[in-house]
Amino acid sequence: MTTISAKAVSELRKSTGAGMMDCKKALEESGGDLDGAMDYLRKKGQKVAAKRADREASEGVVAAVVEGNKGLLLSLGCETDFVAKNEAFIELTNTIAKMAFDANCATIDDVNALEIDGTTVKERLVNETGKVGEKIEVTNLEVVEGENLSSYIHAGAKIGVLVSYKDGAKDDADQFFRGVSMHIAAMKPQILDPNEFDEDFVQKETEALQAQINAENELNEKENLGKPMKNVPQFASRRQLTPEVLAATEEAIKAELKAEGKPEKIWDKIVPGKLDRFIADNTLLDQERCLLSQFYALDDTKTVEAAIKDFHPEAEVVAFKRVSVN
Repeated sequence: MTTISAKAVSELRKSTGAGMMDCKKALEESGGDLDGAMDYLRKKGQKVAAKRADREASEGVVAAVVEGNKGLLLSLGCETDFVAKNEAFIELTNTIAKMAFDANCATIDDVNALEIDGTTVKERLVNETGKVGEKIEVTNLEVVEGENLSSYIHAGAKIGVLVSYKDGAKDDADQFFRGVSMHIAAMKPQILDPNEFDEDFVQKETEALQAQINAENELNEKENLGKPMKNVPQFASRRQLTPEVLAATEEAIKAELKAEGKPEKIWDKIVPGKLDRFIADNTLLDQERCLLSQFYALDDTKTVEAAIKDFHPEAEVVAFKRVSVN
């Protein structure tokens, strides 16, 4: 049996990053041949990766790279938080993210095809899977380009946010839009503006929302739970609130005030508030999924859109991306 020196084990470990016992076993199997040992470790990684192909890489780390007018978010997934917290795993994530940024990668396939230490990223991750015994893969890639960029990494590198914005030429814009990035991290908006919704999707979501609230009200009444009955909205998105709908709503509010005997001279002080309430009650889909329609996490008396306009009338979010591994 070939005697394996500690020096040979150390050299193989330095070259591959594999564990000491794995390196010793590989050298024993290859009769002390370094190339053969590396091939043994590669095949071992492939076998482990194949066995774990159907596993969920739902943990991991998010890295952000921002230079000039371009920003990138990349997440490297693994199976457990234990591996995600490993310094080598975090360093590898940051390395791949910077490589992807420099190579102008647009897709995960582009990232996997990059060369790292004489092999492709995809092959390197297979090798890493063999070393740690967990599925490891690039799980997300997002790129944002814009005049101003704010990046934010949250919750132990589990969530990354990129925001492109117009700042209205204010000195504290970076600080303000970092707050918007924090909101995005916490509130999980999916799109920027309600106009991005598909019309059929909005209609289906409206019907689902109405059915859900009706069911909750019926359960409340049947079980005598004593909870306030929820208002069943006519609509779910600002997309549906056409000028005609808002005009008809305003007329209905005025008719209600007249029936209540409220003097007409004070209507102009009451109508805007009731109209705002109608809009809030009938844009629940927007509040759930649209950044500008959500109530701002740092001041829930106003929407994100209103908070931005209060910051500066010409400021606006142009685009955003959110990447999460939890």
